[in-house]
Amino acid sequence: MAKKKPRTPPPPRRVQAPKQRPGQRKQSAPALDMGMRHRAVLYGVSAAGFVGLIAVVLWIALSGSGVGSTKKLAQELATANCTFRTVTAYVPKGEGTHVPSLTSNDHWNTDPPSNGQHYPIWAPWGFYTQAINPRYVVHNQEHGGVVVWWGPNVAPGTVQKLRDWYLAEPTGSFGTPYPKLGSKVAITAWTGDPSHYQYNGYYGQGHIAICPSYTPAAAKAFTEFRKVYRGHGPEGIPLCDDEPGDSSTKSSC
Repeated sequence: MAKKKPRTPPPPRRVQAPKQRPGQRKQSAPALDMGMRHRAVLYGVSAAGFVGLIAVVLWIALSGSGVGSTKKLAQELATANCTFRTVTAYVPKGEGTHVPSLTSNDHWNTDPPSNGQHYPIWAPWGFYTQAINPRYVVHNQEHGGVVVWWGPNVAPGTVQKLRDWYLAEPTGSFGTPYPKLGSKVAITAWTGDPSHYQYNGYYGQGHIAICPSYTPAAAKAFTEFRKVYRGHGPEGIPLCDDEPGDSSTKSSC
């Protein structure tokens, strides 16, 4: 049955209810942006003469790749007085990445969440002025999205600057308020190696930076964060499938 692609609302974006998808993208099938990943293959021959092929996939954090530098990112976040950490993505043992309810306890290991359990539906890509349930948003991160979050005490003029940051490169970018942040702003992403995802407890890495305010130095660091992490979600969804307003399962690439 043909699916209707959601309309993209013109900026400023009004809050949209995340849309139901009839099925999950296959995690092993998506075409990957080869400019965003590096693969190394190691061939070995056993002493007994048994020839084996061992494929080793190296997921590189893009340092020195020309897309973004993790060293430069850490320096810029420090200059902006932001905290920054990378964590091992976490899903409770014996449980899956999807939760059945928008009120489920998701056991996130960062706040705002940068990885982990989430709702089976992701939110239409956009910039929202009312808070979107993070159980949707974590799914956007799994698809390679970079998310900016801000607290209710952030000034409207600062929110407009965050919107301008989003509009500069909206594909694979997302913005939503987050009540727990107060007067702070944050940026998160979830990355990982799609060839290993969900095998033997591997779920990739979550990345989170929290800043006391959105200063020009923080804006520069946020841009570097997006360069480094956007489009590297653990499912391997190509960035061109993260267009504003899109929540469909049909690839636009």
